Amino acid sequence: MNQKNKSNKTNKLLEDPRSEQPLLRFSPTAWAKLLFFRDKGETEIAGFGISALDDLLYVEEFATIRQEVTIASFAFEDSAVADFFDQQVDAGRKPEQFARILIHTHPGDSATPSATDEENFQRVFSRCDWAIMFILGRTGKTYARLRFNVGPGGEAGIPVYVDYSKPFSSSDHQAWDAEYQANIKAVTWQMSLPNLQKPTVGSPEQAIRDISIPNEWLEEFEAMEPAERQYVLDELVCRPDLWDESEVGYGY
Repeated sequence: MNQKNKSNKTNKLLEDPRSEQPLLRFSPTAWAKLLFFRDKGETEIAGFGISALDDLLYVEEFATIRQEVTIASFAFEDSAVADFFDQQVDAGRKPEQFARILIHTHPGDSATPSATDEENFQRVFSRCDWAIMFILGRTGKTYARLRFNVGPGGEAGIPVYVDYSKPFSSSDHQAWDAEYQANIKAVTWQMSLPNLQKPTVGSPEQAIRDISIPNEWLEEFEAMEPAERQYVLDELVCRPDLWDESEVGYGY
């Protein structure tokens, strides 16, 4: 390829990235619904992107299922996943249309996946031929990664944008609110400290050093944005019921 042709190809990439690379696109309605769910509460929320069979990277709908959510996690109910899959198959869709694009939000500014996000993505989608992890932060930052598990495999970040080129329906806040109420169960993010010990001697500083906190919790906490970590700390301060003084008190 000569330099002129190479330059033309680069310009074409900039003008129309869809022509040369994978691109995750949302219908305006699906995007509006995702924003509605993101801003409805102070927790993460998650769901699946539903696309047309002839355009698998164009998200026509954003669908949620029953789940428990906190400021740092989401967990689908097993039965809800099975019900969702049955409903989609009954509607005539194939798994690649409704079970390849995992979408969730972060209540903080960052859209970078946490260690928990990576573990969940690996566990659920490691056997799929392809899958996408998409994250939307509170301030509009996005993260999208396409993974291929066929052939030599591989993964790469891909661009995201809202596509207004196709017909789309209007928003329906009433229906979206009903879906939110039915599927999203916010729970208090509990800090589990199973190994608290009550020392018999020593300073308060030594007592704190003796507390054993699970590594998984620390990794998740460290992966949060500063604002999210502060939210957790403020929650602990405001929720003395999370601490059993009979167990944590050191008898000084």
